[in-house]
Amino acid sequence: MSETSEKSLNFIEQIIEDDLKSGKHKEIHTRFPPEPNGFLHIGHSKAICTSFGLAKKYGGKTNLRFDDTNPVKEDTLYVEAIRKDIKWLGFEWDQEHFTSNYFEQLYQFAVELIKKDKAYVDDQSAELIAAQKGTPTEPGTDAPARSRSVEENLDLFARMRAGEFKDGELVLRAKIDMAHPNMHMRDPLIYRIKHAHHHNTGDAWCIYPMYDFAHGQSDSIEEITHSLCSLEFEVHRPLYNWFIEQLGIYPSRQIEFARLNLSSTIMSKRRLLRLVEEGVVDGWDDPRMPTIAGLRRRGYTPESIIDFNDRVGLAKRNNVIDVSLLEFAIRNHLNKIAPRVMAVLRPLKVVITNYPEGKTEELETINNPEDESMGSRILPFGREIFIEQEDFMEDAPKKYFRLAPGKTVRLKSAYIIEYENHVKDADGNVTEVHVKYFENSKSGEDNSGIKAKGVLHWVSCEHAFDAEVRLYDRLFSDPAPDGHKDKDFMEFINPDSLEILKNCKLEPSLKTAKEGDRFQFQRVGYFCVDSKYSKDGAPVFNRTVNLKDTWAKLTAK
Repeated sequence: MSETSEKSLNFIEQIIEDDLKSGKHKEIHTRFPPEPNGFLHIGHSKAICTSFGLAKKYGGKTNLRFDDTNPVKEDTLYVEAIRKDIKWLGFEWDQEHFTSNYFEQLYQFAVELIKKDKAYVDDQSAELIAAQKGTPTEPGTDAPARSRSVEENLDLFARMRAGEFKDGELVLRAKIDMAHPNMHMRDPLIYRIKHAHHHNTGDAWCIYPMYDFAHGQSDSIEEITHSLCSLEFEVHRPLYNWFIEQLGIYPSRQIEFARLNLSSTIMSKRRLLRLVEEGVVDGWDDPRMPTIAGLRRRGYTPESIIDFNDRVGLAKRNNVIDVSLLEFAIRNHLNKIAPRVMAVLRPLKVVITNYPEGKTEELETINNPEDESMGSRILPFGREIFIEQEDFMEDAPKKYFRLAPGKTVRLKSAYIIEYENHVKDADGNVTEVHVKYFENSKSGEDNSGIKAKGVLHWVSCEHAFDAEVRLYDRLFSDPAPDGHKDKDFMEFINPDSLEILKNCKLEPSLKTAKEGDRFQFQRVGYFCVDSKYSKDGAPVFNRTVNLKDTWAKLTAK
């Protein structure tokens, strides 16, 4: 039995299979309806994987629909970014739509509700309308305008569309029940006036439908069979169904699942926008941002994000997923696909005193021990090399297995070396270490009989090139940065979320690395070529993630 068949169905899969078996639907049709008012983030990836993934599993199709009913916040920049992100994740939509393309049809739906005496125009202020809503335990109060005649409502609504009124002067409300136990059913707003230029319809409209009115009807127009959305819309479902029933249109079904909440992460578009506008990050695609664009630039792969969502699964209750699971997913994938390379981030010069001057060896090294098909490459080795500053200690403790007085270590893919002496500058900083090597200790050919517990990475001084490396880390130091009522989330910005190193020494093969190429810098972490600051022949590298979870110990304290 395959792994797929052994895996139990989640609750949405069970609904879909029941619908197909009963003949209710011959084909599954889902949709992903983002509002183009910001970049997609990791939370959206769950909705994408769910809607596209389930349709694909059951041989159905998925529409991409831009929920563009608020012209003040939306932009074609976001539309293009959303398309790019979905395609990068590996999904293709069947049809692309804009809710704004349905404005005329939605307007006629509203007119139909007015004619049925199921909607009315209200001229009260927003504050007064809100005050009349009542409370969850107390009924609301009918608006005076609730008794307007159908004819008067039709006239006022037509004049709203014609632009005769100012923003906020009139609204259209559904006429349901001001005593309904569900607050969303207490005569909700359907249309509001906004004299604003729209990215898709220009200045053709000055009235715009509310989300609750446009959403279900747009699903119905497209004959969406399963409208999958996050759990906060569960209380909206009665209204979703009410509009469909009153209009007698295609009965799309709304199904809710738990949204993705991630520790140490902000998901609010409004707050993410604040990070961008206040210069905390250098744009929506900053590698510290939880946006799909930011994760892509940081070196995350589509496979790792999809794997992460598979591991999280679908639930009916909201909970918080530890961000370490996302980091595990990318480590797990990069471990399989990333070539191992040599990069020294904080260089310390080492001179091998007994190695012939002017000699260069070409050492063969395996690209990825996890995948033999990735082959090997040649690494130049000479008398002078760079190692990490932290790999030498003048006064080393007993269990220090790197280079130190009285210590021997192995150079990865090369030789065993033994400490001789070191040089300091006027400030007491070690500037150079002298060692000797054992000629018969070459990796793969070692018959020296010498044991070295430590293994160091290195690069040849003569052949290495200088590069900028950006060490990105978590943007927030608190696991719940937006969970403090008495503190602003900005107070929890991690001051060490970015460290820029300018004179790192990298092996020569990396000089031709291209945008998006991913590597494991041995003993350091996983890195990728940055898409924003890199130039031909001068790549800039971003740290995707450390080799191990360095936050586990910090958060346990």
